[in-house]
Amino acid sequence: MKKFKFKSVVAMVSAKMSVKSAAIILATSTLISALLGLFRDRLLNSYYLGTYPTGIDAYTAAFTIPDFMFFILTSGALAVSFVPVFNQRLITGNKKSAWELSSSLLNFLAILTLITSILIMIFADPLIRYIVSPGLDDSGMILAINMTRVIAINPFLFSIATVLTSIQQAVGRFVFYAFAPAIYNIGIIIGITCFTNGINLFGIQIFEGGIMGVALGVILGAIMQLIVSIIGLFGLGFDYNFKIYWRNQGFRTILKLLPPRSLDQGIDYVNAIVNTNLSSRMGAGAVRSFNQASTLHQMPINLIGVAISTAFFPKLTEEIGAGDKSEFYNTFRKALRMILWISLPIAAIAFFTRGYVTSFISNIGNNDSNGTIASVLGTLCIAIFARSVFHIASRGFYAYQDTKTPFRISIIAIGLTIALSVWFYLLNWGVDGLGLAQSIGAIVEIIILLYILQRRSERKILNRDFWKSLIKMSVATIVAGCVAFSLTKFIPLMATDTSLVITVPKFLLISILSILSYVVASYFLNLDEVKPIVDYIKRILFRNAK
Repeated sequence: MKKFKFKSVVAMVSAKMSVKSAAIILATSTLISALLGLFRDRLLNSYYLGTYPTGIDAYTAAFTIPDFMFFILTSGALAVSFVPVFNQRLITGNKKSAWELSSSLLNFLAILTLITSILIMIFADPLIRYIVSPGLDDSGMILAINMTRVIAINPFLFSIATVLTSIQQAVGRFVFYAFAPAIYNIGIIIGITCFTNGINLFGIQIFEGGIMGVALGVILGAIMQLIVSIIGLFGLGFDYNFKIYWRNQGFRTILKLLPPRSLDQGIDYVNAIVNTNLSSRMGAGAVRSFNQASTLHQMPINLIGVAISTAFFPKLTEEIGAGDKSEFYNTFRKALRMILWISLPIAAIAFFTRGYVTSFISNIGNNDSNGTIASVLGTLCIAIFARSVFHIASRGFYAYQDTKTPFRISIIAIGLTIALSVWFYLLNWGVDGLGLAQSIGAIVEIIILLYILQRRSERKILNRDFWKSLIKMSVATIVAGCVAFSLTKFIPLMATDTSLVITVPKFLLISILSILSYVVASYFLNLDEVKPIVDYIKRILFRNAK
């Protein structure tokens, strides 16, 4: 009997895979993480949204500054800047430089974010009191400040994990990269179900519990995510050194590429800070309601736009590195069409089933809160397909190692979004106005991005076939939307429908029939994206016939 080798098993599980396999893994993991996120929010809302809205607003606000610093220093900035530069060294066989680059970036970001985390702990009071959520009452303000100091360690832990998973993404190993975020949600769920009741050690009460226990669960989840990220490196041959190689050309290149994308991420999150600030002035529970609607609309974006774009990105960088622009155009167009074909009907179905979706994260029977979340989600549905497209459109620039153009466009789009948010707030449109501003800004951003890409490619990326297909997709989406609207009238959501046993079957029936109508419409409109599905169904039918 062969001896079990943990490292060998890990290496085998996370072996390099094709774009198709990577997309499936990423989509599956994103779905699992999204479901865990829904369960997490459902638990949290059932504990606090109806009984302690001030507390849950404080918890939501506490994430704002730590998340902002993580996004501006690391997050997507690292992935899109690191992967092309790292891949160039691997393609040319210069592994020594690649590992020096990885070690340098890991150590540099770890030191930078550790200092940042300490500064957040020190200045949490003025940041929360005057910038993030000045509209909270006194008890909510104190709670938000204390929870911010607990969650402040997240940028440090997340940055290390992100560097490690970016290395895996660069070499086409997606399993541990993909499932690390799901582990984070599990940690928070443990915090909700266990730590909120207090922590006893050998009969001694060392923590009293309450909503602060959820913050401890956040830290637990971040630590668990980091451990999973480390395991994913086994078998990769990562040669780590506790040293920053300042003379490494790749490291210097990333330091040049990082600021524009980091500022781009930061500009995006300034928008989130503005939304938290404005919603904190709209009454207890408003911060949480907008946050929940935003989270719900982000799930299909992660499942579609982020997953597909992430899977295609290494291939796009390889084609640009090889100087094959024709193949780059074809690959980019294929990814864009795939994202559009999936996200358009999802956005339409989400709009008509927003009440059902909202019920998944709230079983408290608080119709006012649920109604607010559903209403905001309706205004964010346009942003579902727009922001899904954004992820592949921006990567079209990042493949060329151009991070400045998307940053400049983001300044315009975010500036417009913030101006609209403030205007709609002054018009007393409530949290719905914040959602509407997001959708308008997202549409403007992708229009400008795709226009510039089209000009740079001499109108070769978005060719005539693409525009014909987009029209056909729009027609099929209208068909699916009409079916979804009709079904919601025949299968209404009742005020007493608070159990998942009731709401999930209704939602699934409406969604499946609407998607089926979309697939049928796509088939009759002769869209290429539906052909693999039809061929698969034919193979099953013919096999059964035989």
